[in-house]
Amino acid sequence: MATEIKAPVFPESVADGTIATWHKKVGEPVSRDEVICDIETDKVVLEVVAPADGSLVAIIKGEGDTVLSDEVIAQFEAGAGAAAAPAAVEQAVAQTQAGAAPVVERTETVSDQAPAVRKALTESGIAASDVQGTGRGGRITKEDVANHQAKPAANVTPLSVAVGERIEKRVPMTRLRKRVAERLLAATQETAMLTTFNEVNMKPIMELRKQYKDAFEKRHGARLGFMSFFVKAATEALKRYPAVNASIDGDDIVYHGYYDIGVAVSSDRGLVVPVLRDTDRMSYAEVEAGIAAYAAKARDGKLSIEEMTGGTFTITNGGTFGSLLSTPILNQPQTGILGMHKIQERPMAVNGQVEILPMMYLALSYDHRMIDGKEAVGFLVAIKELLEEPAKLILDL
Repeated sequence: MATEIKAPVFPESVADGTIATWHKKVGEPVSRDEVICDIETDKVVLEVVAPADGSLVAIIKGEGDTVLSDEVIAQFEAGAGAAAAPAAVEQAVAQTQAGAAPVVERTETVSDQAPAVRKALTESGIAASDVQGTGRGGRITKEDVANHQAKPAANVTPLSVAVGERIEKRVPMTRLRKRVAERLLAATQETAMLTTFNEVNMKPIMELRKQYKDAFEKRHGARLGFMSFFVKAATEALKRYPAVNASIDGDDIVYHGYYDIGVAVSSDRGLVVPVLRDTDRMSYAEVEAGIAAYAAKARDGKLSIEEMTGGTFTITNGGTFGSLLSTPILNQPQTGILGMHKIQERPMAVNGQVEILPMMYLALSYDHRMIDGKEAVGFLVAIKELLEEPAKLILDL
């Protein structure tokens, strides 16, 4: 007897979702707790797993369809073999004729995708269901994506054959990217955003890291990077300038007595900002391990809504992509965001002498309605001084 597969119960902040990928087709055997479907919301990607060993007998919501919380998306039969149960399919068709959602039987080869394959699909704008997998068990490989991309696409119309391969293709924006776009646009329109700049000599931290990175990793099992120094420096600066750790709620100013710092992470689906909680209580190793875990989850689309909710301040690092200078956009309702950039050697004047030093530009974007220029500059200078003298940061001086 077929049972219903329903969408997860969405949090109050999520109205609906979109079926992103069906990993199993009708009649294909599936194991208990195996992922059969991904549902993309405007914040995270939620996985739907099989309730038992069996197979899908009907898919009611196809890829690209909008689904509500706890809505039926498919029918499942426990213990079913490779073929769909005819009675269950007939029942699904009857529901369609009665006015229910249409039944979509899938015949494409759709299998679980590795992160590299998912990235290739996202960058090429190709749906997983359109690619014939040649890997083990019908899995899609990067070569399958490349071969499919080389084929003439039915939904891509050349603008002018005579001109050459001037081809355009139209790909729907993901829900997550749409939501990010809305939030960024709102931040530029609803805040009095201003950016101030400074630069920091990274030589002291680089020497400290070079000296202790192997011992640090051996002791803590986490790689010592630069982000832990920036997170801890920002936390100390937030203690000194509480307005930067505040937020605006209507006509009220909310001063937060805790330090939850979001770390912007770029993923295939868009920009996400997981939050490190209570960074004033975290060790350097805990910060590094937390960031590494969030980065892995972001790549695999495994971040939860709870992990991206809240935050009193944000740090974004455009330097990982080679950016030398930028003006980061506020992550509302926060009033400040710190932008890190590429470390680049430049000639600097030190005690009347010219030295070549590894320098990084820092950018602090802030809401001028809440933070005065004096506070913003003081906050950024505090971070600069703490980073250039890491002993003070480590010794809490």
